[in-house]
Amino acid sequence: MMEQKIDIAIIGTGPAGISAAITAAARGKTFRLFGSRETSPKLFKAHQINNYPGLYGKSGEEIAAAFTNHLASMHIDITEERITNIYAMGNYFSLLSGKNQYDAKTVIIATGVDFGKPYAGEQKYLGRGVSYCATCDGMLYKGKDIAVIASGREEENEAVFLASICNHVYYIPLYKDPVTFNDDQKKVIEVLHMVPQEITGELKAGHLVLPGRILDVACVFILRNSIAPAILLEGLKMDGNHITVNRKLETNISGCFAAGDITGTPYQYIKAAGEGNVAALSAAAYIDSCGVVVDAPK
Repeated sequence: MMEQKIDIAIIGTGPAGISAAITAAARGKTFRLFGSRETSPKLFKAHQINNYPGLYGKSGEEIAAAFTNHLASMHIDITEERITNIYAMGNYFSLLSGKNQYDAKTVIIATGVDFGKPYAGEQKYLGRGVSYCATCDGMLYKGKDIAVIASGREEENEAVFLASICNHVYYIPLYKDPVTFNDDQKKVIEVLHMVPQEITGELKAGHLVLPGRILDVACVFILRNSIAPAILLEGLKMDGNHITVNRKLETNISGCFAAGDITGTPYQYIKAAGEGNVAALSAAAYIDSCGVVVDAPK
């Protein structure tokens, strides 16, 4: 497992995360921008955006391309890893992905609000037959039957990895794009176009309930674009589905900041970009002042 130490970990590549990365670079801080190189799926699919100054009448795809070009001009790379856990370690944060561990002085959560409502039983069995990371936990279920609930086509690679070590993989795609497993992969991977209803079991999860069918599985891998913040970082103060912040975008956890849709309405690209800038400035000031935070939410 690779360990890397940085000033700021930025989670999310929508307008908030990208703006935060640009500002962090301008302030000379070391950072990692975690997310997709396709930026935000929500932005990419927008038909037309008319409230972003200077980019009037542009499609989401055009604005996403402009964001990507801006990052490239500043030599800012996107780390395509899903952060599955953040641990507050006192004067720094430890972030885990399926492959690596990163230590950061500060964190900016800019994941948006696309993490979805938890399934019945999901939180009850988290860590006991429910996992958010195939790479992290796959080997625990070698030779077993498992299920994968996939939010996007990119999760097919995770299913293929699991198929190489597990006995049988039930793959439940929640996206509209065609599933592209080859004939050899289909010998292990069974695709089910159904909507999961509940995860049940006893001491550990053992069943995934689908309409008209119950799967006997050792683990349910729930692979979403992002993980609910309260699960991602224990102790984070929430207001419904939104992270509670003050005007400096500070959360109740010292050194942790949030920006964009995850902080609440309005869900506007221009608002998200502005908050990303503020969050990065606040993170930089936090680092420069040796971690003193004033007037953070309690």
